[in-house]
Amino acid sequence: MNNIKAKLSGSQEINRSLTRIAHEIIEKNNNLDIIAIVGIRTRGDFLAKRLHTMIENLTNQSIPNGTLDVTFHRDDFRTNLGTPKVGASNILFEVEGKNIILIDDVLYTGRTIRAAIDEIFTYGRPASIQLGILVDRGHKELPIRADYVGKNFPTSINEHIYVHVKEVDDEDEILLVEFEELK
Repeated sequence: MNNIKAKLSGSQEINRSLTRIAHEIIEKNNNLDIIAIVGIRTRGDFLAKRLHTMIENLTNQSIPNGTLDVTFHRDDFRTNLGTPKVGASNILFEVEGKNIILIDDVLYTGRTIRAAIDEIFTYGRPASIQLGILVDRGHKELPIRADYVGKNFPTSINEHIYVHVKEVDDEDEILLVEFEELK
């Protein structure tokens, strides 16, 4: 059983974080001709599409974007995911030599990001991979850190962060949820 402990952010705060991340991506990448924005399915994909639009509007440059489904690259695919809803990855540009900017909603253990990196390399060898996330909640198991972070919300081991996006959940919000121990 789980309970919503707190609403950490709403639509305005999420939009501010994404706007700041868009500006940071532009600032860090001098040559926007070689970047591509790639979202990790599901909510990371919607956040990536928003960032993609923001960056194109700010720079008046066309930038490739795509979607990754990392389900089959996860190391816990057979044991931890139940019956996942699998979608296709959609990378319709040349990865070779690009600076790929992966976007996800929450960084937790780092396993999803490791799986995304594995998936990217099935398309070719990028010049670099950068990571942008909306929320870093701590508890990493792998040496992975984000280059662009919307918010840091440290959590206890029995707490989780849920990011809701209007495209899927009809509302933009970040929730802190506490799981009760079964007795």
